[in-house]
Amino acid sequence: MNLHSLKPAEGSVKKEKRIARGQGSGRGGTSTKGHKGAQSRTGYSRSVGFEGGQMPLQRRIPKFGFKNPTRIEYVGFNLDRLQEFVDKTKATEISTASLIEANVIKKTQIVKILGRGELTSKVDVKVNAFTKTAKAAIEKAGGTAEVI
Repeated sequence: MNLHSLKPAEGSVKKEKRIARGQGSGRGGTSTKGHKGAQSRTGYSRSVGFEGGQMPLQRRIPKFGFKNPTRIEYVGFNLDRLQEFVDKTKATEISTASLIEANVIKKTQIVKILGRGELTSKVDVKVNAFTKTAKAAIEKAGGTAEVI
């Protein structure tokens, strides 16, 4: 075997279709684009969702619902999860900054403490919102619940 005798495997390389290179090629004339119409013209590009003049799907389906622009999207943080966080970090004061630092939440997120589970440690919590049951449970454990 020599470098000059190397060949690709049989059937692995296909010949390129030479389109629009005269009638003798078998692909001259309309160059596989059919007769007339936008798709046969140069510069044509189909817009997203175009269905050949038929009413497109995104216009056939009716709009519904409502997105409230002033809605505040809270990240729920239950008491049992808060207890896990305290056990892991041995923290006595928890704020949104400490949660961001520990990669529990993102900088843009707003935290609300929820009442599932129970809190056994005395912790001072400073976040954006609390439920009544969560606030009561934190205060019962000897901590404080402060809204930022």
